[in-house]
Amino acid sequence: MGRLFGTDGVRGVANTQLSSKLAHKIGYAATIKLTKDNDKSPTFVVGMDTRISGDMIYAGLVSGIMSAGGNVLNAGIIPTPAVSVLVKEFNADSGIVISASHNPYEYNGIKFFSKTGHKLPDEVEDEIERYIFDKVRDRDIVGDKIGRETKIAYPGDIYIKYLLSKLDIDSLEGLNIVLDLANGATYKVGPEIFKKLGANAVLIANDPNGVNINNKCGSTSVKNLSNKVLETNADFGIAFDGDGDRVIFVDDKGKEFDGDKIMYLLSCYLKDKGKLNKDTLVLTVMSNLGVKKALKAKGINISETGVGDRYVVERMLEEGFNIGGEQSGHVIISDINSTGDGIATALLVCKAAKEYGKNVTELTKDLVIYPQVLINATVNNDKKNDYDKDEVIVSAIKKIEEKYAGNGRVLIRTSGTEPLVRVMIEGEDQVEIKKDATVLAKLIEERLV
Repeated sequence: MGRLFGTDGVRGVANTQLSSKLAHKIGYAATIKLTKDNDKSPTFVVGMDTRISGDMIYAGLVSGIMSAGGNVLNAGIIPTPAVSVLVKEFNADSGIVISASHNPYEYNGIKFFSKTGHKLPDEVEDEIERYIFDKVRDRDIVGDKIGRETKIAYPGDIYIKYLLSKLDIDSLEGLNIVLDLANGATYKVGPEIFKKLGANAVLIANDPNGVNINNKCGSTSVKNLSNKVLETNADFGIAFDGDGDRVIFVDDKGKEFDGDKIMYLLSCYLKDKGKLNKDTLVLTVMSNLGVKKALKAKGINISETGVGDRYVVERMLEEGFNIGGEQSGHVIISDINSTGDGIATALLVCKAAKEYGKNVTELTKDLVIYPQVLINATVNNDKKNDYDKDEVIVSAIKKIEEKYAGNGRVLIRTSGTEPLVRVMIEGEDQVEIKKDATVLAKLIEERLV
């Protein structure tokens, strides 16, 4: 059996790759692991998004936890970052979110938070996996040792109160926005917090039915949001993903405003307020070259990591930085939350816009985004990591790098789950970089058959 845990927990098609039976095993194994670490019965805060399979996965997971002697605090449908908050609020041992984030409704997932609200380290996930694969059942839990489930009263209110205490926003009155709730986990708390702050918010994709999460809506599909922004003459639009840990904006002209632009805006705002730790923003290698140049011109340093929010958080913790994230809209502001928080990020952008009396486009007028092209090369899965050992491929990459030196770049990555090598080229001329990326991808396919 391969590794269960990916870069963001366990994920797969519900009832096949991720079954209730597997969820039971994961819950049981996690409880054993935490019991051995703490020498007591652990307590888990468990929340979920709006997928139809959520109840099924929850039933399996929670029965596994309780049969191993663990206890469950049921947060119901709640954004992923809220679970991170609730873990600390209730002094629980771990948080669990049942969600497949931005993926279609057929998928679901299970991801864990530690008692500090951070995602579990690889070594902890590895031990949970070992208990599952080795079929460890090292205890007889009977009588009053069996775990219990308790429903958290008004978990959304606790999360909203927490965010307001951290953000220090008096009012968003006068802001006209459109909220795209992705028919997901933010559909209740999102509108509530913006209404509480006095923003005039038009809502779309706020009627989940179990199968419409992320369907032509949310942070991965902003066309409807763009149309609604233009139709209502809004200042901007805000789109969350299915579990609420990502956010993408749409400006007043209906143009997408991605995570790179959001992080540029917020790091400039925090620096202006004297709140940008070490004058540094943490980005991944996928962030746009234009962002990096614009940040440098503003006197903001960059710390670059591999792709994945967990690597961003690790760097932030190691070096004491307080903001970082990904182009996808996964932004971590550690002064507010210990994980990516779409609502917190959106509120801080709104605060900056209100404070300066400018829209998001005006706040990023000095930012020039370079065109990017991403082409997938389909290769032999056993050879996909050999691209940098093939002299012909290496030579071709070097020539393109020399061509774009200083005004572009080449980034080659392999897919963790598919037989793909991803070719990304960034430069000033869209036509030229697409041509070069296509030629390079074709060469990689031919060499790694």
